[in-house]
Amino acid sequence: MSPHVYLAGPEVFYPDARAHGRRMQAVCTQAGFTGLFPLDAEIPATPAGQSLAIFQANRALIDRAHAVVANLRDFRGFEPDSGTVWEVSYALARGKPVVGYCPSPATIVERVQASPHGRLFDPRCTVEDFGMPLNLMLAHSLSAIAYGSETDFAGLRAALAKLQALF
Repeated sequence: MSPHVYLAGPEVFYPDARAHGRRMQAVCTQAGFTGLFPLDAEIPATPAGQSLAIFQANRALIDRAHAVVANLRDFRGFEPDSGTVWEVSYALARGKPVVGYCPSPATIVERVQASPHGRLFDPRCTVEDFGMPLNLMLAHSLSAIAYGSETDFAGLRAALAKLQALF
């Protein structure tokens, strides 16, 4: 039986998210893993209780997984999706290996400076500058980090290769 890997990331918000998730799962299969995509869970169609059902279903998928691979690209700003960060933290608390991936190793400072929207919301605050692509608490928590684009799933493939080395 191949190890189950929970696929954390903002992909659930992408257009045609289910199809994208199936393509990610195919990449996992090629690498010898079974991918668990958050939208695999059965969620009630009615809004009442839907958010709690999503939370419980995704938590159960993480519990079922042997490891987590997380897309930690910038999302809605210069940090990863907050739900993804929670999923990473939950998996770590459960003792599971977590491999993150980003499009490039560019540091937070480099990304902020390169962006036309790079001004700080509060100019009195500093940008964390430890030479890492992620907040230090997240970066040091990961079992490994990989780099590669989302377009051709290069980041996911690189993360799965690092995960294979952990098994």
